[in-house]
Amino acid sequence: MSERNENIIKPTIADTPEGISGQGFFATSIEKAVGLARKNSLWPLPFATSCCGIEFMATMASTYDLARFGSERLSFSPRQSDLLMVMGTVAKKMGPVLREIYIQMAEPKWVIAVGACASSGGIFDTYSVLQGIDRVIPVDVYVPGCPPRPEQIIDGILKIQELVGNESLRRRNSQAYEDLMKQYNME
Repeated sequence: MSERNENIIKPTIADTPEGISGQGFFATSIEKAVGLARKNSLWPLPFATSCCGIEFMATMASTYDLARFGSERLSFSPRQSDLLMVMGTVAKKMGPVLREIYIQMAEPKWVIAVGACASSGGIFDTYSVLQGIDRVIPVDVYVPGCPPRPEQIIDGILKIQELVGNESLRRRNSQAYEDLMKQYNME
């Protein structure tokens, strides 16, 4: 009987934010509570143009199951997503389209560049390929590889979750963030 109980897998529960707890109560700051909610409920918008998109499909499938990390609901509308995942080669003609998608996303928003092509143009050092999406939109996390393994994509999601969970509610109103947007000619 005890051997059977040892084989039972217990569910993973999210760590509680820092705070004060006691018998029947828990108190924390609103920033930590909102960060916990945001990081465990990201709605990714996959912008897949080539082979990295296939690896992302494997990441969403049952073997790796990205839904374990709160990113189950893929959104194909920029207005309903908060995480832009750019995967694959981006042609220079697609740069303005990618930028428009980023602008249409509601704040707060985050970006992951998945694979060598999205991060730096990859092996395509040509006149027609954008040499990194950070030339048109700001990037929060880079996932290396050509194409990256599903484990690497999951690691990128975990890095984004860490960033989202620790982000101040007022960061988007800071002067540094405004300067970053001005650098990309965005208001």
